Amino acid sequence: MFVHVVDEEIYLKLVDQNDAVRLFELTDRSRSYLREWLPWLDDTNSVYDTRNFIKHSRDGFARHKNMNTAVVYKDEIVGIAGFNEFDWINRSGSIGYWLDKHYTGHGIIVRSVKALTNFAFTELKMNRVEIRAAMGNLKSRAVPERLGFQHEGCIRESEWLYDHFVDHAVYGMLAKEWK
Repeated sequence: MFVHVVDEEIYLKLVDQNDAVRLFELTDRSRSYLREWLPWLDDTNSVYDTRNFIKHSRDGFARHKNMNTAVVYKDEIVGIAGFNEFDWINRSGSIGYWLDKHYTGHGIIVRSVKALTNFAFTELKMNRVEIRAAMGNLKSRAVPERLGFQHEGCIRESEWLYDHFVDHAVYGMLAKEWK
């Protein structure tokens, strides 16, 4: 089982089926907050849907395709952060994250993403880490900006968000730039 200590308050652990009820509760209570920027909320209507996400995540991890971890803050799961995708040929990974609305403002995601980025460069020997966020999602965009990622551009109409397309800001960090 993958567990990565971030600091004295936070650790990341590979999602497993025992987390399904808690993750669904977080999703459900933060539904309107998360729905503004995440396209999967309408497809997550029960613990069963969350169990399917976890199964897909575990299968992807076993095939070295992704790594979704539960963010554990003060011994409570508060969200998800991890690698949505690994590109082993090009030695790059794409980080994604979400947090329950009740836990925002504590630097939890910034610290978690910093730890994931460091893990990518030191343990996985990646050359590049990428983060994408909707152009209008200033809170999500602040995460890579605070960590010194380079804003590399905009992918126009990159994602269908319920009834409209949104542009994505693309941020990148190279191993040689990471301090």
